[in-house]
Amino acid sequence: MNMQTSQKGIKKFSKEEKLAILKEAGEAGVKAILEKYALYPATFYYWKNKYDDQGANGLAHSSSKEKLKMLKELERENRKLKELLAQEKLESALKSDLLKKKYPHLKVLL
Repeated sequence: MNMQTSQKGIKKFSKEEKLAILKEAGEAGVKAILEKYALYPATFYYWKNKYDDQGANGLAHSSSKEKLKMLKELERENRKLKELLAQEKLESALKSDLLKKKYPHLKVLL
């Protein structure tokens, strides 16, 4: 692994290195990997959660908090729009059923 270490001793792993560590942990066990790479458990599980939520792109350094916040907001808005659309379709179906019951002779047109 070609991890970078800063002057303060902070290790930086690339996206590919993080993926390799997660894969290796699945095979060899988490505890062994934490000791091998001198990782904190919180760091490992943070990577794992990001990978589970967002896939490989979640492990990139470019995924900032602002992007995540915007993504969650867009997901929330999308969920609301889907609910509104479902409600409109339900109302339309109910109106159509009521019209069919009230005017059975126009059944062919509706």
